[in-house]
Amino acid sequence: MSEYTIRRYRQSLILGLIGVVKHLFPNEQLKIAHSILDGIYCELENSLLSSREVQKIEDHLRDWVLADQAISYETRKDHLYHCQIDNHEINTIYPPLERSGSLKFFKLIHFTPGFILLFPNANQPEMLAPFVPPEKLSSTFSETQRWLENLHLSKVQDVNAIITAKSSQELIYLAEALHEKKISSIADRIFDHRSNVRVILISGPSSSGKTTFAQRLSTQLRVNGLRPVALSLDNYFLAREDTPRDSFGQYDFESLGALDLPLLAAHLSALIKGAEIETPVFDFVNGRRSPTGICMNLCSDEILIVEGIHALNPCLVPSLGRNQMFKIYVSALAQLNIDDYNRVPTTDVRLIRRLVRDDKFRGIKPEQTLAQWESVRRGENNNIFPYQEEADVMFNSSLLYELNALRPYAEHLLASITPECPHYKTAVHLLTLLSFFNPLDISAVPFNSILREFSGGCACDV
Repeated sequence: MSEYTIRRYRQSLILGLIGVVKHLFPNEQLKIAHSILDGIYCELENSLLSSREVQKIEDHLRDWVLADQAISYETRKDHLYHCQIDNHEINTIYPPLERSGSLKFFKLIHFTPGFILLFPNANQPEMLAPFVPPEKLSSTFSETQRWLENLHLSKVQDVNAIITAKSSQELIYLAEALHEKKISSIADRIFDHRSNVRVILISGPSSSGKTTFAQRLSTQLRVNGLRPVALSLDNYFLAREDTPRDSFGQYDFESLGALDLPLLAAHLSALIKGAEIETPVFDFVNGRRSPTGICMNLCSDEILIVEGIHALNPCLVPSLGRNQMFKIYVSALAQLNIDDYNRVPTTDVRLIRRLVRDDKFRGIKPEQTLAQWESVRRGENNNIFPYQEEADVMFNSSLLYELNALRPYAEHLLASITPECPHYKTAVHLLTLLSFFNPLDISAVPFNSILREFSGGCACDV
């Protein structure tokens, strides 16, 4: 099932859910708050839902699916799809499927004060992944939501109004100040545990801004008197011929088995004990390690920073004591919604970031980025998302104004995608999403902003 088809599947279930809630709770307003795990978190505007009420919603939604109802929609000039469900008119940013009968795989899970509508995992579209309560992820979303409510911001139109009023500089300062405050608090927390913590492990999905986050965290750690030292997991790749292959027979570089785990564990253990090691240097052109490595050791006031997709996986370094590690999950958890039913998908925000970065820094055309995205997402579902609750702290790298600032760059790239391209529908959807954001001059964005990792002009470019 393609990414685009998955989106249509999920949009169709959401439409059915809206219709069911309108029928069962005619005096309430359903709010689709944000993505969470392989699903979305929803709640009613004025009521707490009991587990019995959530089960009742699920039962009615299953009845709607079994009835194989037609889902009619038409494309409107305002870039939305105008849908009708049980005589209710609803606008969506994704087109639904034509009928409800194929929407067999879903589950509603009571999650106070609302519920989670759980979709099939993109890698296994005909089954639901085991549900692990996302307490830390939910807390991170709630923290961002409280901040937005304090600023009286909840919808894209609220940010657009600030830009129209020519107060965007204040908006940028507020968003960046929140990031700096959060990064500083994480550094303080690490400092408070400095007697035990020797390794900081940072992970997150593609285009989350992990590199800039690690740099800014390192600065705050230095302010606290700690000296961060980076260790790259990329240098611990096995030789290419020893790399495991995926189900398509291709080298699976995103597999945990692609790393020399025994060597990594031995090196980390030696560094923590104060011994000197020779870290490998991996030659990506030749697909093997260089003949000589780099000697390094860890002094008493130094702390190791390890960044990579497997950094939160408990199997990465099982021999290391948990109290010696501090794990951080970084992701762009977009919180602004277009309206109560149409959220800004976090995945789309990251894809737009990646499109701009790939073009600016990697010479990768938008067609290639879109073609690679499905594989990237598959790797995230296998290697990153299952371990996000392992984190000691989560950092939301999204910025209120980022799609406004990225719109001029991304629109230009997406407009080059022709109808003959197999990813044309995805490009059209992203253009539709961007059309809701008023353009913002990016020149006012600070050079150390996470956004600069994608747009250019970051601290590392100076």
